[in-house]
Amino acid sequence: MSAGAVTELLVGIYREALGAPGLDEQSDFYENGGDSLTAFQVTARLQDALGVDVPVALVFAYPTPADLADVVHTDLIEG
Repeated sequence: MSAGAVTELLVGIYREALGAPGLDEQSDFYENGGDSLTAFQVTARLQDALGVDVPVALVFAYPTPADLADVVHTDLIEG
């Protein structure tokens, strides 16, 4: 899966988990009401979609879909 596809996937996951259909790839997890429970929902959905283990700490360290997608793609999919 390409980095762009991971970003699109994450935008959809963020929109659904945060209940905010207007989010884009630069939308911040925290600024849009994200909390620890929502972060676990995001990683669970991402793990189901990609079949890789995604530590919840990554959501906190990389709060936008674009930033998180770069790390997931580089470190977990290609790595």
